[in-house]
Amino acid sequence: MRRRPTSVAGRWYSDDSRELTADVDRYVAAANFDPIEGPVLAIVAPHAGLMYSGPVAAFAYKAAAGSGCTSAVLVGPSHYVPFHGVSIWPDGTWDTPLGDVVIDAELARAIHAASDTVVDRPAAHGREHSLEMQLPFVARLLPGIPIVPLVMGHQTRDNAFALGDALARVVAARAGRTLLVASSDLSHYEDSTTAQALDAVVLRHVESLDPAGLMRALETEPRHACGGGPMVSVLEAARRLGASRAHVLEYADSGDVSGDKSSVVGYMAAAIW
Repeated sequence: MRRRPTSVAGRWYSDDSRELTADVDRYVAAANFDPIEGPVLAIVAPHAGLMYSGPVAAFAYKAAAGSGCTSAVLVGPSHYVPFHGVSIWPDGTWDTPLGDVVIDAELARAIHAASDTVVDRPAAHGREHSLEMQLPFVARLLPGIPIVPLVMGHQTRDNAFALGDALARVVAARAGRTLLVASSDLSHYEDSTTAQALDAVVLRHVESLDPAGLMRALETEPRHACGGGPMVSVLEAARRLGASRAHVLEYADSGDVSGDKSSVVGYMAAAIW
């Protein structure tokens, strides 16, 4: 049984449970959107420092909180370890200041067995923040829900669609409801006008439930997103699981917090049902 300690607690988000709870609750309280007509199958949420992306991520998790999910699969990019395939964390727990989040070992085994693309490479999770930044929201809004963490190495077409296929087959065969979470920020360090133009392409493909179109856009212009591959996987799986609607709940950039619009990172929250 493996235990994954926090990597960026105390730096990217508070390591004090009361302060972190207050931060998450404040962001969720401010996240207002029209009711979603049906249980959410998947979300897209950003993964920057909480003060920057938390106000956006709160929209996605507020939508997911009413999904009735019994487990969650988190798919994010590898920022530090280049490798082929998608690394799974197969069992144990992940630490958070809000308490341990337990791994759904049975679901993890099924996903691991469903595709040769899924590998066991613990080092890919060590410093990685793309999934850790989801956990304050998971622990607070989906308390007690077990997770399966997946970190994607090279975000190739083959990796993205192989994982999407595996997730669709495994989730379809399970009882209960599994929430799929794609962790991705959008364009990086462009001025806000350029960022909005680049990010609009991603938003359009997400709202169209178009993983193939998103993959083509990423292959043409990789600056669109750092977690494009995970988004493609989750869109593909959700579409095959019967999703027919998607909506971008919020879009912002880091300049909305810092005040510096000359070099921003884009953030999106989306719900798929």
